[in-house]
Formats: sequence, C-alpha cells, structure tokens
Amino acid sequence: MEIKFNQEDLKEIEHIKSKYPNTESAIMPILWFSQNKFGYISDEVIIYLSDLLKISASKIEGVVSFYTMFHRKPVGKYHIQVCTNVSCMVRDGIKLFHYVSDKYKVKNMETTSDGLLSLEEVECMGACGGAPMIAINENYYENIDIPKLDAILSELKITSDSKNY
Repeated sequence: MEIKFNQEDLKEIEHIKSKYPNTESAIMPILWFSQNKFGYISDEVIIYLSDLLKISASKIEGVVSFYTMFHRKPVGKYHIQVCTNVSCMVRDGIKLFHYVSDKYKVKNMETTSDGLLSLEEVECMGACGGAPMIAINENYYENIDIPKLDAILSELKITSDSKNY
C-alpha cells in the first residue's frame, strides 16, 4: 500500500490544521485522519507525516505510542479493548478480558487469523464510575458483565467460529 494522501486528503489536512494555532497542536486529529485512511500508523506513515507536516518523527511517535486510540499494526474488523485498571479490575475487568481471549482464542494485542477481531487490554478508559468498561471500535460500553458482553457480541454477529465480514 502506498502511503500518500490524495488532493482531497491534503485539503482535509489543511482544514484540520486551520483549527489550531500551530501544526503540532493538530497532530492528534491528523493522526486520527491518517489512521482512518491507512488502517493503522506504521513507521512509514510517521515518516510521511513528519515530512509533510515538518514535525519530527520522534514527536509524532511520542503521540502515537502514548494514546491507545492509535494502532501501530493492523487491527481486526472489531477491535475490542477491555479496561483492566483498578476500578475495572475490582469489578471483573480481567475476567472479561480472559473471557474474550478464551472465547476467540486471541491474546493481548493479537488479531484472529480471519481478521475478524483484535483484543487489547487497556489501562484506563476514563469511566471508573461505570466499571467495568469495554470498547468495540468507537463504541463504549459500561457496567459490563459476561451476559451483557455476549449480547453485544451476538448483536454484532461476532461468534467464536464466525467469518462474517
């Protein structure tokens, strides 16, 4: 895959930059746009953005590595994040993580062989009052237990033997 923005993409980048006092301040929404375009933030994307935006690759890498919303490798069609930080841990977040891991035979930061889902254990999703919490792609779910999780997965038609995409 060629890492390059088309003219429409470059206009959008300029639009994003226009909302901020300087280009560095716009790096998060530009990275989000880039991830949506390329699927994940590879080393090549970081170098491309560094050249395009005249920002050091190390600054871009610092942002990418800090925020769990940015993926450094391809993720599945359904990216499941399970919070296991203190509040979620106390309310069975780790149990939820292991349940998904066992059900789909996937470990932390792995994607199923069919590309259907990836699993990630995350430190904090900022919803301690609604613990335990999970995210599937951009949808957030609070006060999750195994029956609720199964209902969500069933609604999305994610089964342990599915190749439904």
